Amino acid sequence: MSNQQERPEMKGWIVGFTDGEGCFSISMFRNKTTKFGWQVFPEFVITQGKKSLPALETFQNFFKCGKIYENARYDNHREYLYRYCVRSISDLREKIIPFFRKNKLYTAKQKDFELFADVIEKVYRKEHLLESGLRAIARKIEQMNRKKKSTFLESSETTRHAPKSK
Repeated sequence: MSNQQERPEMKGWIVGFTDGEGCFSISMFRNKTTKFGWQVFPEFVITQGKKSLPALETFQNFFKCGKIYENARYDNHREYLYRYCVRSISDLREKIIPFFRKNKLYTAKQKDFELFADVIEKVYRKEHLLESGLRAIARKIEQMNRKKKSTFLESSETTRHAPKSK
């Protein structure tokens, strides 16, 4: 059997499914063990109900990375939800991002993907270990998905350390 990553119909299915059900997400949350007290947490996620678990397994087999987690909650469904997640910077950088650079998304999710890919590069270059890098990442996050204000940029520690405007 040929490598499924070479099959055009599989690539189209992966892109379409991601356009409809995927998310390129980056969170920043407090973590006292880090230099500035904040951690950058990127992930590529597809969520499905239990009946569609084989679709998530297809993603895992296709990309040869990531994990599937059971989310024992129903929300508005009558079955457990499952999440296919890729969180490893190397897997995101070497597998997920190159695939979606070559096989473009068709929806507004493409813009989120580009911002996501840029943040992954910043993390890879260790820019997130500098306060200026965290600020740049937080500004990108604000442009993604739900366009929520960054708690990092509004935190008292960040505003206290911010350069004064003249």
